[in-house]
Amino acid sequence: MAPRINRTEKLDLRLTAEAKHTLTAAAQAQRRSLSEFVLESALRRAEETLADRRVFQLPPEQWEAFVAALDAPPRDLPRLRTLLEEPGVFAHGKQA
Repeated sequence: MAPRINRTEKLDLRLTAEAKHTLTAAAQAQRRSLSEFVLESALRRAEETLADRRVFQLPPEQWEAFVAALDAPPRDLPRLRTLLEEPGVFAHGKQA
């Protein structure tokens, strides 16, 4: 048997009677409690959402183009250089 995890946080949720009925039916179909079903489902969806922001995959030709862009020397962007060299509006000292 898996060790019991001490859950100390609580999440309150408002939902329609129809949504609760659907969730309850799904939980019963998997022989899980409603809380267990909702928690596992929400965590699985959260992990999928975060994975989209941590890992990305490209076909080989696009991967090679991506790596080439990373390896290429930086382009000279005079307007950006000027912007970064000018004192900002919050800079201390004399204002232009």
